Amino acid sequence: MSLAVPRSAAKFVAGLLLALGLAACSAPGPQFTILSGSENDVLAPMVQEFCASRQATCTVRYQGSLDIALALKPGGDPDADAVWPAASIWIDMYDTARRVKSVKSIAQMPVILGVRRSEAQALGWIGAKVKTKDILGAVESGKLRFLMTSATQSNSGAAAYLAMLAAGIGKPDLIESGDLDKPEVLATVRGLLRGVQRSSGSSGWLADLYREGERTGAKYDAMWNYEAVIKETNDKLIANHQEPLYAIYPEDGVSVGDSPLGFVDRGRGKEVEAFFNDLQAFLLKNETQARIAATGRRVELGRAAPLKADPATNLDPGRPLTVVRPPEPAVIQKALALYQEALRRPSLTALCLDVSGSMQGNGESQLLDAMRFLFTPARTREVLVQWSREDQIIVLPFSDHVLWTATAGGDDAAQADLLGKTLKLRADGGTDFYTCAARALAAMKPFLDREQHLPAIVIMTDGKSQGAMSTFEMPWRSDGHRVPVFGVTFGDSADRSQLDNLATLTGGRVFDGTKSLTQAFRAVRGYN
Repeated sequence: MSLAVPRSAAKFVAGLLLALGLAACSAPGPQFTILSGSENDVLAPMVQEFCASRQATCTVRYQGSLDIALALKPGGDPDADAVWPAASIWIDMYDTARRVKSVKSIAQMPVILGVRRSEAQALGWIGAKVKTKDILGAVESGKLRFLMTSATQSNSGAAAYLAMLAAGIGKPDLIESGDLDKPEVLATVRGLLRGVQRSSGSSGWLADLYREGERTGAKYDAMWNYEAVIKETNDKLIANHQEPLYAIYPEDGVSVGDSPLGFVDRGRGKEVEAFFNDLQAFLLKNETQARIAATGRRVELGRAAPLKADPATNLDPGRPLTVVRPPEPAVIQKALALYQEALRRPSLTALCLDVSGSMQGNGESQLLDAMRFLFTPARTREVLVQWSREDQIIVLPFSDHVLWTATAGGDDAAQADLLGKTLKLRADGGTDFYTCAARALAAMKPFLDREQHLPAIVIMTDGKSQGAMSTFEMPWRSDGHRVPVFGVTFGDSADRSQLDNLATLTGGRVFDGTKSLTQAFRAVRGYN
């Protein structure tokens, strides 16, 4: 027996089914988090475009390559659904539990040397084939200094460093452990790294520093960075009628970041994994790859045409390259430890530590814990920020005056002595970090005159400073603007504006230590 349904009811049921179907199709997508290197910020709008099409809420958190890698270690927590570092080596080295799945390269980014065009002209490099030995010669003759990120904290620095090693060894196709023991190889790389004028833990921040140098008069000569970041920097320089960088592709080999995007299975279900797969597929579509190629990045052959060569800047994403093959993870680990402990340009670091009365209790405890980390070699080696024997460390605890000044080398015994002194500190008094910074500058002067070290003043404070900024600014200006100031904030009452002004003046940066002073001090070490 069949029942007749009135036409009006049939229309109502059909309309209800259609509404339910549309509601199902437009259901909100998942909350999705990507842990990414800073070099991907230009591509983030494409990610957000896809997320918006799925009504998903996507968050891209930027961290350095080592931070991403450490989060993948057994026992670590990336707190993200996907990772997107600059190169696969960081996943290969640290994801020993193989938690990252479905890894695919989104773009390729060679690390090259961008040289101020007039400087490249003076060196005879315009239109020439330049080898690493030519760069070494320019450094040794005092004709070239450059910016470069830390090889242990940022992929662009690691890539430049591995290419230097390959050039010293003479075989870009394979770096082996025994090669790292050859004195002639180490001498070549140490000589190249003497050209580092400023370091950092971020490729993006390094590019900003170079452009800021145009405004402040610092006038840096050159920068090791991704080909695409050199292009982005040039676009901004040219827009401001400033001299661009000339791209140098060392003939004996460059390292290439493969920009891998991988899924981290945190047990959130198949829906989240399917969303990742669709996002990855979207980024690898030929149409999207063409947009990525338009940013100066290289993509897989056949997916999209590379950006056209620019004769004025020598940038040419279609240029064939001699590519340095990434070594085995164990060899990379050995190479990075060698960089940190023996090959990099040594650091000269003055630590102004706030022990004013407001630090009593929790603040004092956290400061001393941070110092235990900073001066315990076994702990700093775990995250590749250990001091070397050639480093110089100056500790200046302060309240409304500097309590004492201690200077030491970076060997284990000297660190233990500094730690013993700092653990006796107790919080009391007012706050004047301008005077401490000026005293730090005076203590650094003998080392600065030798021009062997990378200098930095680090000010850790939880309060607003008494005194005047001119107390520091006047001697800093008279000494040639050579020392950047890095601030580390602590506590709710920290007046970041004063530290920001010092960082802006000197080409430094302010780090947030309110969640973890230890992590903030580790981040600072990547810039020195």
